[in-house]
Amino acid sequence: MNTALIATAWTSAGNTSPMRSPATSPVPIHERLKAIAEAGFMGFGLVADDLMAIRDSIGFAALGAMAAEHGLSHIEIELIERWSIPRGQSGHTYHVRDLLLDAADVLKPAFIKIGSENGSAAIDLASLVAPLRELADDASRLGTRIAIETMPFSRLATVPVGAELVDAVAHPHVGLLVDAWHVFRAETSLTELDTSLLDGIVFGVELDDAMPEVVGTLFEDTIDRRVLCGEGSFDLSGLVDVLRGKGFDGPWGVEILSESFRTLPVGEALQRAAETARKVL
Repeated sequence: MNTALIATAWTSAGNTSPMRSPATSPVPIHERLKAIAEAGFMGFGLVADDLMAIRDSIGFAALGAMAAEHGLSHIEIELIERWSIPRGQSGHTYHVRDLLLDAADVLKPAFIKIGSENGSAAIDLASLVAPLRELADDASRLGTRIAIETMPFSRLATVPVGAELVDAVAHPHVGLLVDAWHVFRAETSLTELDTSLLDGIVFGVELDDAMPEVVGTLFEDTIDRRVLCGEGSFDLSGLVDVLRGKGFDGPWGVEILSESFRTLPVGEALQRAAETARKVL
């Protein structure tokens, strides 16, 4: 069984959060990659604000070379939201899309992660099919894929809904990013998850854990109160079994966001994240 790990973007970002604008990591990228490698991860993720800072400083090619020097062979980049809104229309996110595609052209990431937009769950998936096919075509020309991350406070609220969209799009470069948090906080049962997933549909996974009760809003709980794998209430072993049964066997992302975790020295944070995730696997 594969137990290789990926340090997803927020796990290695240090003292920043999705609520900050920009959300750029205060940890220098060379220090960050060194700590990721020393903790035993085989790859890493970066958010758009980090990519922008890197583009404007050392450049994407230098980042790729630095990753290779540290033996980090897997890269993930994120996050495109509101991708169905045409360029130039109110609320469009083509500035992020263009940035991530430019980065993908150089870095050749395993996938580009996309969300949807916060709000009530979508009732018309058909309207999303053509825009997602177009985005997938853009990604495929650059040698990468699109991974949809469902979130319970967004229009694509559950993994089964995401799987339905992937099926409707029917594009080989579109799949799912399954985050344990968004499975269990969306109250998706492992039986429902197993039923909804076709073999090969899962491009990536993120492992994390939580206390039994939501504190504050679900969004606040999501970005400030995750706990290390095995230290909360999620049935992570059951989740891993379902995913392995559907043909996914790593590498496994670890995504920890919390007020306490982000204040740790990045090396210590990454060591803890890796050690606890390996116990689950």
